[in-house]
Amino acid sequence: MSTNIVVPELGESIVEATVIRWFKSEGDSVKIGEALLELETEKANFEVASEKQGVITSILKKEDDDVEVGEVLGVLEEGAVSNVSPTKPVVEEAPEAEQQSTEKITPVAKNLAEEYKIDTSKIDGTGPSGRITKEDVEKHMQTEIEESEIEASVIEPVHNAPAVISTQESDSLFVTREVREERIKMSRRRRTIARRMLEASQTTAMLTTFNEIDMTAVMELRKRRKEAFKEKYGVNLGLNSFFVKASIGALKAFPAINAEIDGDDMIVKHYFDIGVAIGASEGLVVPVLKNADGMSFAEIEKKIKELAAKSEENTLSLEDIMGGTFTITNGGVFGSLMSTPILNPPQVGILGLHKIEDRPIVINGEIAIKPMMYVALSYDHRIVDGREAVQFLVRLKELIQDPESLLLEG
Repeated sequence: MSTNIVVPELGESIVEATVIRWFKSEGDSVKIGEALLELETEKANFEVASEKQGVITSILKKEDDDVEVGEVLGVLEEGAVSNVSPTKPVVEEAPEAEQQSTEKITPVAKNLAEEYKIDTSKIDGTGPSGRITKEDVEKHMQTEIEESEIEASVIEPVHNAPAVISTQESDSLFVTREVREERIKMSRRRRTIARRMLEASQTTAMLTTFNEIDMTAVMELRKRRKEAFKEKYGVNLGLNSFFVKASIGALKAFPAINAEIDGDDMIVKHYFDIGVAIGASEGLVVPVLKNADGMSFAEIEKKIKELAAKSEENTLSLEDIMGGTFTITNGGVFGSLMSTPILNPPQVGILGLHKIEDRPIVINGEIAIKPMMYVALSYDHRIVDGREAVQFLVRLKELIQDPESLLLEG
């Protein structure tokens, strides 16, 4: 009996995905619960597991194909057990060298080599009995990349090209430029980031207000407490927990910034699920600290560390990324001195943090050098007035400059 392998439900509002890789090939036997392929959505990656035991008889969607929820990815024949593809001829007597090559590569290494079209005959195996391992394939790939970079580096740039050139010269210039360009299909996550950023700018009345914060008190507190904090909780006392706590305090004072618009209604959230933007290598993700107002400094730091690791490993769950009532993004970790963060709809507020830099400021009529940070609040002017936005940042500033007050907020 044939069973379709379909794209499962991927979570609230997620209807599309991209096929990243198949772990199985046509003709492979699979067991119930065994991973068949990996899909990338706008928020996280998911593995599709087999619901039946049998043999994959057909793969309909290949790597980089875009698919929708419910769409057929392939076909599985239930109950059968075979490693021979029905669509491929059976070679009864393969050459001895070919048989050994199948035997002398691990399944993971084989999948990786097939995915990137690597000729394994050029790879020396370092595993038991000379078996080719995943590490051997990765090392071979890295060597090929380095060799390609060396070849590209010898291409001389064209300077002071004449105003009129011959057809032969024109073709030569075109080829030279072509080999120095690379066309890369954007990942599902990158395409989604692009789409959501454009939607945010087109569908919200977004404005941004700025302020600056003297970080002296927080930095001195962290310096005094960092060793004891890490020894007790096993995690560093970073800036994130201070700004999460301070944001919640300011949101309590100005609840319209912790709301969203639904038609002609404004839905004010009386809970605080704080999104923390993380610039993972695969693209920006915003995992969420659920009920952050009930979390301690240590719990916030531990959770953010856990979510950052999962973001980099593409193992975030739907629970990790769904929801969110307000977002914090920290461009300062990359050296940004000032920027305008873009809203994360349907949220109506996002706080941007920036680089801490020593600057001269006037205190009681005297100039002093202080570690200062610019902060930015982007807000949807449809339900948040400029006065509320400015006062939000003032309240945030008060809480950060007097970090002991955060205990009273929390």
